[in-house]
Amino acid sequence: MRIKGKVALITGAANGLQGEIMGIGGATAWLFAREGAKVVLGDVNDELGRRTASQIRNSGYEAQFIHLDVSSASEWSEGMKTTVDRFGRLDVLVNCAGNREPNSYTVDETPEELWDEVMDTHARGTFLGMKHAVPRMRDSAGGSIINISSVLGMVGRSNRTSYVAAKGAIRLMTKAVALESAKDNIRVNSVHPGEVLTSRSPARHTGTEWCTGQTLCQSKDCVKLRIPLGRLAKAEEIANTILYLASDESSYVTGSELVVDGGLIAQ
Repeated sequence: MRIKGKVALITGAANGLQGEIMGIGGATAWLFAREGAKVVLGDVNDELGRRTASQIRNSGYEAQFIHLDVSSASEWSEGMKTTVDRFGRLDVLVNCAGNREPNSYTVDETPEELWDEVMDTHARGTFLGMKHAVPRMRDSAGGSIINISSVLGMVGRSNRTSYVAAKGAIRLMTKAVALESAKDNIRVNSVHPGEVLTSRSPARHTGTEWCTGQTLCQSKDCVKLRIPLGRLAKAEEIANTILYLASDESSYVTGSELVVDGGLIAQ
């Protein structure tokens, strides 16, 4: 019960159905609930989000789903109000909503519409989440904000211009808000996953052929060969890091970046 009694809002949390490959947000919602938190799941996928929240409640925990487009200031305002009206406070915010940019655009080929979409979801969404969470956490005399960036917020990669820019923005926004909010006992940190096996992973990552097929696994393009630990992360492994930052065990940690990548960028 490492976060017993805390109230947590997690964005991008709809993909958390038992028996299926979970996203990072969904896995975090389940872990937080098991560790004693009251969880609010925010997402644009209403059907999946409601089913995930229902499964969590049916397992004996407290959970509520809210529709939340993270690029919308009005929906953030309403989501915060719903959270506080239901549970009385906000202690933890996990900015986990995201989308993937195709690996096929050089900077001159990148459509402006794609740039806007990626930046709105990742950078604007994280900004709005912190903007609306900080006043609520002041009311609770403190809190913890965990922003999910990426190893691509720390190193570059070709053909991923908008994604790298958005994740890099999250990394430095985190540090700026951590400095502003320290006086209010609000800690702000970022998590930087590497390759994670989720339902949105490329097809070559999810099938048994990717794990065992000799032809594919010997290819220089196979992600597995570039990871020192030799495998993709499970969403639950990223959730464990998020739990640490949400708990009082990290009470002296703010403005930090935690890399969870199996050694990928240590090379």
